Amino acid sequence: MLNLFEDITDYPLNLLSNDGTAHYYGKVFSKEKCDFYYDYLINQIPWENDEAIIFGKLIVTKRKVAWFGEKPFEYSYSKRTKYAKIWTPELLELKQKCEEVTGETYNSCLLNLYHDGSEGMAYHSDAEKDLKKHGAIASLTFGAERKFVFKHKITKEKVEILLENGSLLVMKGTTQDHWLHRLPPTTKVKTPRVNLTFRTIEQ
Repeated sequence: MLNLFEDITDYPLNLLSNDGTAHYYGKVFSKEKCDFYYDYLINQIPWENDEAIIFGKLIVTKRKVAWFGEKPFEYSYSKRTKYAKIWTPELLELKQKCEEVTGETYNSCLLNLYHDGSEGMAYHSDAEKDLKKHGAIASLTFGAERKFVFKHKITKEKVEILLENGSLLVMKGTTQDHWLHRLPPTTKVKTPRVNLTFRTIEQ
């Protein structure tokens, strides 16, 4: 297993050895900007508990979500459908920052609020039918730093990295075809993390 917790100085770094591209850019916001956006996201976003249908049962998560875009896109996963709210000025600023850094474009954003380390995400790929095929997904982190893990679907190779406050990770190309990713729970983190995943919906 490749562990990338050590200090990284050469950005962007492709975390994956093969079958995809996951560029980690490190921190792309100042401490002041991180504090501003963290406070805004925690207190001003209309968060809702996430829902999923698993084995025929409705599961309501502690983790909360919000869904924004340039128009009221439908977005379906885990047999539930959400409708995007229109961008706020602050979310547009964050989208534009991601576009400047990555050279990609995005038209929507799924936001996740993890209240503490007990809340995480199981292994999955972002391969919903409405997502642009092999399009870029830009992931911003504000708040608590959390470990993020990739696992190759065939070889089971794992790559771990600590996603820092104010950092940017971009997955693109064939990454979703060949790799799973997760946010493992931990007892060590007692504070919230907000994750924004900017993506492109084609409808």
